[in-house]
Amino acid sequence: MIEQVIQWKGAGNTRIPYALYVDGQTGALEQERIFRGEVWNYLCLAAELPEAGSYRTSFAGETPVVVVRDSDDEIYAFENRCAHRGALIALEKSGKADNFQCVYHAWSYNRQGDLTGVAFEKGVKGQGGMPEHFCKKEHGPRKLRVATFCGLVFGSFSEDVPDIEDYLGAEICERIERVLHKPVEVIGRFTQALPNNWKLYMENVKDSYHASLLHMFFTTFELNRLSQKGGVIVDETGGHHVSFSVIDPGAKDDTYKDQAIRSDNEQYRLRDPSVLSGFKEHDDGVTLQILSVFPGFVLQQIQNCLAVRQVLPKGIHRTELNWTYIGYADDTAEQRKVRLKQANLVGPAGFISMEDGAVGGFVQRGIAGATDMEAVVEMGGDHSGSSEGRATETSVRGFWKVYRQHMGQTQEDKA
Repeated sequence: MIEQVIQWKGAGNTRIPYALYVDGQTGALEQERIFRGEVWNYLCLAAELPEAGSYRTSFAGETPVVVVRDSDDEIYAFENRCAHRGALIALEKSGKADNFQCVYHAWSYNRQGDLTGVAFEKGVKGQGGMPEHFCKKEHGPRKLRVATFCGLVFGSFSEDVPDIEDYLGAEICERIERVLHKPVEVIGRFTQALPNNWKLYMENVKDSYHASLLHMFFTTFELNRLSQKGGVIVDETGGHHVSFSVIDPGAKDDTYKDQAIRSDNEQYRLRDPSVLSGFKEHDDGVTLQILSVFPGFVLQQIQNCLAVRQVLPKGIHRTELNWTYIGYADDTAEQRKVRLKQANLVGPAGFISMEDGAVGGFVQRGIAGATDMEAVVEMGGDHSGSSEGRATETSVRGFWKVYRQHMGQTQEDKA
């Protein structure tokens, strides 16, 4: 049993030990207690499995997983690991299969992950083969519980994790349904390599405080300013959050200019302003909503650009970020064109989120000589509840609240 070696100083979640981002033993414990523990890991979209035999390979943390739709129209997930010698069972990112066969020694599996065939199980010409007591039912990759919500497919290695609706909570369910209220189609995807620990990206997603400071595009073109209407929702566990805002021209003020913040750049204009020309989709006026589900799922609505993000640890200093852009199945040609054009706002080279791909690496490099020190996460107080303002780190503290619970650390925290 791996034991936690990083100690938190004091109660609450306002001081984060830098060692948590660099310690390999902590990373191994996260795989055991979080990603293979009592959580729901986002795996893929149900729309990516349109018919029987459709499959995608995914991950639960660092553990490779196969997700497949069987002929009963149910979705199954199992570890992408042959029970024989541990090789990957499925090598492609997606495809269609009647069954799966390991390329190494040709052991076969059905679409529910059961071992169904062992090459030369009875030997050859009376020689070799498996022993008589070998039973295929007793061998096979680990299977995951599968749950779907609004077309999102989640998997868990735990039998004790709550049902998906209870895990998410009513407010988060409502905010997911707001975006995924009808069938979707995948309109683009890519994978981004981040030079930092996975927790730094999840903090960044939950950090409404940085958005209009780091991303000059937001404030320059008045897409997101902290003076605009909006708020932060944090569920009771602290692990899931929503940050949202409404474009409000009347909210423009000199707050940024008065503080000499570099995010105020009124002299810049877009040569092609049509990238920001969209269409109304929601009656609530919210033009930006970022939602996260612990441990590593993000759902975004930025203008008319919709996407899901999957955050995957790849060792202690590297993270893989999978972006999947979506549109509604009933989009008109013009609406689809708008979504594709607005996809330029996000991603590794996005006008808005390009900086997110770099800033985590800045932190990873900056703390190299300070692993005995701590980050200060006190903006907005010390609680981890919902907030009407967005100049706060409440949802970051919420992340650490639930993180510590899964890692087996006691704490005191205000709701």
